[in-house]
Amino acid sequence: MKKNIAYLYLLLLSLFSEAQTKDLNYYILQAKTNNIHINKIESNIEIIQEEKQKIKAILTKPTIYIESNISLAPILDIKNNKFQWNTENANDYIGYDLALSNGGQYQAFISINQPLFNQKSYQTYLEDADIQTKINENQKKLTQHELEKLVTEQYILCEKYWKENQIIENLLKETYKQLQTIKSLSQNAIYTSKDVMILQIEYENLKIDYTKYISAYRENLLNLNLLCGINDTTFVKLKSSEIKIHRDTVEQSNFILKYNLDSLNIISKQKLFDLNYYPQLSLFANTGLNAAYLPTADRFGFALGIRFSWKIFDGKQQKAQNKISLIKLQNIEFEKKQFEKKLNINNQKLLTQIKFIDNQISIINTQLDQYQKLINICKIELQNGQISIMDIKNIIR
Repeated sequence: MKKNIAYLYLLLLSLFSEAQTKDLNYYILQAKTNNIHINKIESNIEIIQEEKQKIKAILTKPTIYIESNISLAPILDIKNNKFQWNTENANDYIGYDLALSNGGQYQAFISINQPLFNQKSYQTYLEDADIQTKINENQKKLTQHELEKLVTEQYILCEKYWKENQIIENLLKETYKQLQTIKSLSQNAIYTSKDVMILQIEYENLKIDYTKYISAYRENLLNLNLLCGINDTTFVKLKSSEIKIHRDTVEQSNFILKYNLDSLNIISKQKLFDLNYYPQLSLFANTGLNAAYLPTADRFGFALGIRFSWKIFDGKQQKAQNKISLIKLQNIEFEKKQFEKKLNINNQKLLTQIKFIDNQISIINTQLDQYQKLINICKIELQNGQISIMDIKNIIR
């Protein structure tokens, strides 16, 4: 069992000595590149640009299309006792009334429809598209921010286990030296074989702890790769991270910008709804064949006209929609103010926690200096056999 643990310990050390190193920026970049939500947002931005071109074509460009229609209304001429394809020169017949069918319908022409005076409507759609683009861009920034947060937290967790590995590794090296010293001194009856066994057991326990921390590090490293969309299961050393605090003001926060954009979006949608109550004017024309009887060359011609429409009453739907938009705007403004309060409180709370942790680190560093002095004294006492094995064990832990 001891041989297996020692072999695993040496194997893990060799793996880490050959592993490549990667930093926090690498993982954040990979997470942003491989994130499906960011990719979807970028696609939405491209779609919006294409929608702008489509709206421009609908509101300002002519529509040209080909129309054709053939309709036959044959009759049975009772007077002449014969079948006819149309009612021409027939008075006594069986079939559709001439006044309804004209004997048939023969159409084949090219038509064009040109919307008029839609520049204001087009501008309204452009403004809405710009707002949608800004909403998606801001959502992308918020998603990136959340990814940076998650990746950084997971990276720090990996660093924690890696540094614990290093601590255990240093303890193993130091314990091994002390074990060799006690073995040597036990031969001179300064320490007993019991003392050697106690320290030997402590040394084996440290090796077990080392393998546990290695396993925990590997598991969290795989979780980091999974979070970042990295297809890699090899051991990787992580560089020490340097986290910087960005003290953005409330006005600069992308979270606050989200509320502002949501308000603009409601206003924009209201403007689009109001377009239904603007007068609509378009020019149409067609040219080609249009005949009621069997067509001939003299039935080719053209037609043109103007189409006008204006919705003047809809049961007060517009008024109701205006109230709905106003309520939504008021709700967003309320949520924004509450969020600003929470944001300021959380910022102050986190800054206080950081200050407290900085003080803790300062105290711990002072303690480490004292422990180092104590270890140096104990090394001298160990050489002289003036320290008990339990004191050595306690110092190691």
